[in-house]
Amino acid sequence: MTSRNGVRAASAPASPSFSVLLFDLDDTLFAHRQAVEAGVVAHMRSLGHSLQGDELAAEVARWNDLEEHHYSRYLTGELEYLGQRRERARDFMAPYGVTFPHDSAAEAWFEVYLRQYRAAWTLHDETLPLLDSLTGYRLGIITNGDLAFQMAKLDATGLTPYFEHIVTSGEFGIAKPDARIFRHAADVFGVTPEQAMYVGDRLHTDAIGAARAGLAGVWLTRGIAAEAQLAEAAAEGAHVIRSLAELPALLAAHVSPGNA
Repeated sequence: MTSRNGVRAASAPASPSFSVLLFDLDDTLFAHRQAVEAGVVAHMRSLGHSLQGDELAAEVARWNDLEEHHYSRYLTGELEYLGQRRERARDFMAPYGVTFPHDSAAEAWFEVYLRQYRAAWTLHDETLPLLDSLTGYRLGIITNGDLAFQMAKLDATGLTPYFEHIVTSGEFGIAKPDARIFRHAADVFGVTPEQAMYVGDRLHTDAIGAARAGLAGVWLTRGIAAEAQLAEAAAEGAHVIRSLAELPALLAAHVSPGNA
């Protein structure tokens, strides 16, 4: 958990129900997948692989799958932070006949990708308008990741001053959807879980995880959600929104959980 003192002084809560609003970072406020795609394409082209059309889409999807797999291994403690990076580099380049016999070579490949990824860092269009509208709430972040790396994103995109506390799984030692990290964040703010709302782009990791911890969980879909997913959200007491721009209306209306 990291505190940012002296930023965005809190006034009286804008809602009698929620005084604290907590957000996921990647693909909720920060356009992670967009930057990943740009980073992968630029890196592969720098290596002489010109990806186009279906091949491009397939390779980006493969990179995303490898990120999900190996980052999950890091979150469960199976791999160290640099270890999951090395494994992603090795698995991604294997079909091209490229091997990294030494860890340093895999890390060097990943560092080149990171430079391209960082160059594409940006926010979702609705992020800043939403945050600017949330006067009266105390704001925070709960993110699965390394503290230094996540803080670099917040600093580079101008998000840091908006948030009173940043909670990362890397620093706390427990990852979402474990209820303990959500309850820890509420404790940091000095509120009960029932006084906090959490917004994230993953149904289970974010919205349902938060709801099971006693917070108001909100699933940000940004697209078409399957009926089964909407039904699951409703059954778990989670709200559903299609855009961050819908959050103020949700706060004002206190809609029934699970309604889209």
